[in-house]
Formats: sequence, C-alpha cells, structure tokens
Amino acid sequence: MGQSDAGLRPPIILFGNARSGTTMMRELFDLHPDVSSWYEERTIWNFADPARKHDRFTEEDATPRVRAYIRKRFLQRQREMGGRRVMEKTPACVVRIPYVRAIFPEASFIYIVREPLANLSSAELRWHNAIHARHIRRRIRDTPKSQLHYYLGKLIVDHFRKKVLRQKHVSTWGVRYPGIMEDRKRLTTEEIIARQWAYCSKTAAEDLARLEPGAVHTVRYEDFVTDPGTHFARILAHCGLDMTPDIEKALTEWVDPGRQNKWKRLDPGVLRTCLPIVMDEMRRHGYHLPDDVLALLGDAATPSPVSA
Repeated sequence: MGQSDAGLRPPIILFGNARSGTTMMRELFDLHPDVSSWYEERTIWNFADPARKHDRFTEEDATPRVRAYIRKRFLQRQREMGGRRVMEKTPACVVRIPYVRAIFPEASFIYIVREPLANLSSAELRWHNAIHARHIRRRIRDTPKSQLHYYLGKLIVDHFRKKVLRQKHVSTWGVRYPGIMEDRKRLTTEEIIARQWAYCSKTAAEDLARLEPGAVHTVRYEDFVTDPGTHFARILAHCGLDMTPDIEKALTEWVDPGRQNKWKRLDPGVLRTCLPIVMDEMRRHGYHLPDDVLALLGDAATPSPVSA
C-alpha cells in the first residue's frame, strides 16, 4: 500500500461467471451498513490492457501503474460512499483471480458457481436483452476517459446488430475467453455460452488451487438458495462482518430456489450440443444431470466430454 491509497479498507471481491447469482449476492451485501457495492466496473479492471480481445489477465498484468490506478479508484469510491467497504463483482474477474489478488492482496474473496444448464438458460436471455441505457450511462461515466473509444465501438456494433439488422443476440456478452471471437463465427450462441461456463470453471479452479487454503470462500448457487441464511452468515464471517436483521429478512424474501428449473425452456437439440462442452466441469463441482434431462435425451445424455 502506498501513499496514494492510504486509508483504503479491504475490498470485498465476488468472483463468479455471469448469471451465477452475483447480482443477488451484491444486493444482499448492500444491506449491510458497513458495505457499499460498486456495479461491475469492468472498464476499470481492464485498465491494464483495454484493447485485449479476451478477459484473461494474470499477475503479470498487475504492474505498479495498474495497481496504483485501480486502488486509487476503489479508494475514491470508498470515500464517495462515506467510508464503507467497497464490494465489487465484475464477472470477467472470475478468470482474473491472480490479477485481482496481486492488486488487492488484503481483500476478502468469495467465489460462486452455478449449475451450467440453468446458467445457459439465463445467459441466453441476457445475450438477447443486453443493451440497457442505464448500464450504458454508468459504464461511460466510470470508464477512464482515455479509453472510452475501446468501448464505444462495441456499443455501436451491438446497436447496429439489434436495431438495424434485427439480429437476436449482441456480438458478445459475458466473459470473453481466448478465441471467443473466432468461435462466434462458427458456433451457436448457446455453444458459446457453454464454452464460457466451462472456461470460467476450469480457469477459476486452476487459479484457486494456487492460493492458500481459506483465501477464498466458495459456494455453489444451488446450495446457497437452499439454505441462504446459513451460507450468507458464513460469507459475512469470511469478510469479518456480522449478520443484520435487514439481511436476515431479505434472505427469506428475495431468494428463490425455483429459478434452478428454468433450463427446461431449452430445446433438446441445444442440450445435446452443449452437454459435451460442460460435462467435465459439471463433474468437478459435483453436478449431476437432472432426471428430466436424462429422460429427455435418452442415450444422448451421456456424451463423451470435450474440452471447452
């Protein structure tokens, strides 16, 4: 820590692929009187290399200049929020754990993973409805001014695709794995989402294995929504925080375990195509194919796994 970030309190960083329950977790943290969340500051994290075509960053990207800039921005946010600890959850950081750790070694880290079929269903809807004026204004406001042109170009392309060409999905959405732009030319959107999930899972597992035990609190989305009170109490304790009445109330009113079944809207052909991509990583996390999928796909429900 240097002179420029003196007074910065340990941030709370949530790692998790897009559509894995990270927004729900952020909103729960926002109810704590000592925490203020910051909405997916992707462009600030990208300061190391805004022109990079994928989201994988490592500790080598966390140069002194990058570390100083990002820590300064977090301190600025902390001051704007009355000194409360900053909680942040940009999805791309799930494949940047060494990079984030090098910038904030003192932070409290959490990792959430969600079963891939539910993730696939939820993410596909966001690829379809990814453009929101409120989010665009926030992103433009928080982006380093010298780097705005990197993001305005994609915004223009996506608006053209949706408004003029009337295409169903934006060019890309969510975590950009190495090679995603090439895959976009030859794979379906659902296959891309499956590859995103598998890449995030595999990369995070490899990065987490390099950290000391207890450095990151890990939770599965499905376990969390089944018993949110127990799991969020453990998450708060990991961050050095206590449970509050407001959070206890929200845990009973907000958390909906029924969202796990929305994958049923997916076409069987999509499931047959995507299951081989995610199968290895499903097993890593202890996920099993639901009986509904086994019945729907029959012999096709046990494909040979392939690398994402």
